[in-house]
Amino acid sequence: MNSPLIQLLVLAGIAIFLILRLKSVLGTREGFEKPPVPNQSAKSSRPDFEVIEGGPDHDITDHVDPDSDAAKELAAMKRVEPGFSLTDFIQGARGAYEMIVMGFERGNLDEIQPYLAEDVFETFVSVVSDREDKGLKITAEFIGIRETRVQEVNFDRATNRAEITMRFVGELTSVVRDEGGDIIEGSETTAKRQKDSWTFARTMGEDDPNWLLVATDA
Repeated sequence: MNSPLIQLLVLAGIAIFLILRLKSVLGTREGFEKPPVPNQSAKSSRPDFEVIEGGPDHDITDHVDPDSDAAKELAAMKRVEPGFSLTDFIQGARGAYEMIVMGFERGNLDEIQPYLAEDVFETFVSVVSDREDKGLKITAEFIGIRETRVQEVNFDRATNRAEITMRFVGELTSVVRDEGGDIIEGSETTAKRQKDSWTFARTMGEDDPNWLLVATDA
């Protein structure tokens, strides 16, 4: 037997030995194995991953004190209408605030009437009509909202009527001109800060998702 053949057999024997040795150490795997069950007695180094059943509703606690009456009222509203989102409501209220303020300032009441309760709309009509009778014209530009927060929540469990009062702090430029075009109030370059408390109402659980502005208070 020549030398190259002997060397080949020796190498093959070593390879077989190594394969058998690794198999005995590592074992074999077939298919998809379940991950090892963690030791339940060991303390987790990442407690933030723990899921707590019945924990706080962050859609509520992100906006109001969890121990407040407002939080309790909001929780009752969600029991009647589980799909209600306070976060979405606040975003919608911000958009409604800008739209209604500018509609009132510019006298475009037809555009905002669907979002107003009847008595609020009539008040707006009265104010706009009065300034038109005086020949006053208003030009306004909305700059932005500096503050939006939930101020008060009321929920009538007998009728499912919900009322949410929002506090807004907005900024806009507003100029009032007389019949001759002279500025009698406001400034085109200096913004004014406007603070409002508006109450929106809706009956929870109904198909109509729209909230109406039912009260305003500066």
